[in-house]
Amino acid sequence: MSDTYILLSTIGAAIMATLAIIIRLKATKRPASAKKIILPPIFMSTGFLMFLYEPARPAWWQVIEALAVGMIFSILLIKTSNFEIKRNQIYLKRSKAFAFILVGLLVARITFKLIIGDAVQFEELAGMFFLLAYGMIIPWRISMYRSYRKLEAELINNPPKKIIVPAET
Repeated sequence: MSDTYILLSTIGAAIMATLAIIIRLKATKRPASAKKIILPPIFMSTGFLMFLYEPARPAWWQVIEALAVGMIFSILLIKTSNFEIKRNQIYLKRSKAFAFILVGLLVARITFKLIIGDAVQFEELAGMFFLLAYGMIIPWRISMYRSYRKLEAELINNPPKKIIVPAET
């Protein structure tokens, strides 16, 4: 694999990781919603269109391998994604570990690319990394959705009591 390709794809991955960190940090400032949890994997699913291009199709065992690695990596994201109730709304808690996890995943991606990059065509490798990412986001978002629904039910079943402060005379 050419050095230029490795350099450009590494820079691209670093930019995407930085954007993900920024977006995640901004998300903690606004209330969460089921729609905000469910839509990203749906939007990401359009990436499956890449497999219409035959060179991007990995072998079945590579598909299983990529999805399994993604599911294993999703555990880190699941452990660092927690919600809290503030001002009668559900917010995603800010996690200091999230940025480190994303950087770690980026390093792992680059390492994998360097190790298997010469043995696998770059189109096929792109397909494998997409499957890895999708295998990671689906369990993570399912877990987030379940946690969100649990807190939402708690809010509905136990609405906060309004405190009435007597007026001064």
